[in-house]
Amino acid sequence: MTNLPLVVGISGASGVIYGIRLLEILRDLDIPAHLVMSRSAEVTLAHETDLKVSEVRVLAARTYAQADIGAAISSGSFRTRGMVVAPCSMRSMAEIATGVTSGLLTRAADVVLKERRRLVLMVRETPLHTGHLRTMTALSEMGAIIAPPVPAFYARPESLAEMIDHTLGRVLDLFEIESGRVRRWRDASS
Repeated sequence: MTNLPLVVGISGASGVIYGIRLLEILRDLDIPAHLVMSRSAEVTLAHETDLKVSEVRVLAARTYAQADIGAAISSGSFRTRGMVVAPCSMRSMAEIATGVTSGLLTRAADVVLKERRRLVLMVRETPLHTGHLRTMTALSEMGAIIAPPVPAFYARPESLAEMIDHTLGRVLDLFEIESGRVRRWRDASS
């Protein structure tokens, strides 16, 4: 496979560190990341980290403004590996499910679905009501993968960073990208 980019969307849900760390891992693996952040993500970034938006953007090979609906990632003719929304808010999830998109992040996800590429949504909400669950079911039926960032305690993480890396390693597994960050179940070498 050529070195196609992986689109990374960061929405305004809590857990912006997942998107940031995903960008770092992809950079370490020399896989180009094309980033789009929602405006809400920029607000969440300020609440949950000491990073500036510009510091997150430099982690990506290419960045796009949320309002740039004419960006390369808004077209199915632009080839990608697919897209991860990390984290994915309920609003973004609902927009993707209905195809009624308000910005580039959800438009890019919609394009990934219509092109039958891999779309992974790291939904961040709890508890979930029936509407959330129905929306997730609809997205799953359309081909999206719903991957809430749930820690795997069998890996015996010693830090929050290890938990985040393991979760993101499992997400990258969905794209057949070996990150070296997953302690596999009953793997004697781990």
